[in-house]
Amino acid sequence: MLTIYPENQTERDNYKLLIGSIIPRPTAFITTQSNDGVVNAAPFSYFNVVTADPPMISVSIQRKQGSYKDTSRNIIETGEFVVHISDEDYIEAINQTAANLPPEESEVELAKLTTVPSEKINVPGITEAKIRMECVLERAIELGGTPSSRPVTLLSVRSYASISKMICTKTGGLMPKSSSRLVALLATTIRSWVKFSRLHGLSK
Repeated sequence: MLTIYPENQTERDNYKLLIGSIIPRPTAFITTQSNDGVVNAAPFSYFNVVTADPPMISVSIQRKQGSYKDTSRNIIETGEFVVHISDEDYIEAINQTAANLPPEESEVELAKLTTVPSEKINVPGITEAKIRMECVLERAIELGGTPSSRPVTLLSVRSYASISKMICTKTGGLMPKSSSRLVALLATTIRSWVKFSRLHGLSK
C-alpha cells in the first residue's frame, strides 16, 4: 500500500484523492433565491444525509476566489433552499447550470428549466425533478482552509418533500433506484455521471 500524508501534498492533490476515492457521489441540485428575487440553481456533490430525526441533510460549498458562491450567500441570507435529486431525465440541464453566471442572472433560465412554487418556503423548486426537498437552514459552519478560502458546510432541516408518483410504491416508499433513473458523480478529467442501471442485493 502507498502511504500518503495530506500535509505533504498540495490542495489540488488532496482534492483529487478525495473525489477519486469517495465515489459515486450523490449530487444535490440546489435552487436558492436572492434578496432581489433572482432564482439561482447549481449542482453540488459534497452532499449527504446527517440524521433522520429530524430529517437533516448537509452540503458543503467551496468558495470562489475567496467569496461565497451565490448558493451559499443566498442560503445564509434567506435561510431557505430546495434540494433536488439529480436524474437522467434532466441531467443535461443540470450540467448547464454549472455555468459561471453573475448573481443577477438565473441559471434556471439559462438551462430552460421550469420553476414550481414550494409548499412551505419562498424558494421555488424545479418541475423536472422527481424528488424535491424544501430545506430550512439549521446552521452554517466554516471548516478548513484559510479565512479567505474556507468552504461553508450547511446543515439543514427538511421541512417538506415532494416525490413524483412515477417512483413511489403503493405504500408510499420509493421504487428501486433503477426505476427512478437517479445519477451520481464520478471523478474524471471531465464531469462524468454514473447511472444506476443494475442493482445487486445482499442480505445482512
